[in-house]
Amino acid sequence: MSILDELRKLSTAEEFFETLGVDYDPAVVRVARLHILRRMGEYLHMGGLCEANDAEARAACRDFLARAYADFVASSPIRERVFKVLKDAVKPVEPPKKSFVPLSVVTGQDGSSS
Repeated sequence: MSILDELRKLSTAEEFFETLGVDYDPAVVRVARLHILRRMGEYLHMGGLCEANDAEARAACRDFLARAYADFVASSPIRERVFKVLKDAVKPVEPPKKSFVPLSVVTGQDGSSS
C-alpha cells in the first residue's frame, strides 16, 4: 500500500503526525488541526509526488506535514488563511459598478428622425 493510500484511511490529525513520525504539540494541533492538514494538502498538490517511489513519497509527506505544522506554530489560522471563507474575509471589496443611462433615453430624444 502506498503512503497516499495509507494517509487516505486516517481520520484524525494526530494519526497523520503519528503515521509520518512528526513531533507535535497537542495544544497547537487542537487549535489548528484542519488548517494544518489543509496546508499539507496544498504542499502535496504543489509537490508533485507522481514520479516518487514510496520511500521518497513518505519522506516528502513527512516534510510537508512538518512544514505545515511549523506554519501554524509561528502564526495562526486567521493570519494564514488557508480556507476560502477566511481568504474572502480580507478580499478587497470592489465598488459597485455604476450604470450609465444617456439622458436621451430618459427624455425620449434618441437622435432618430421621425
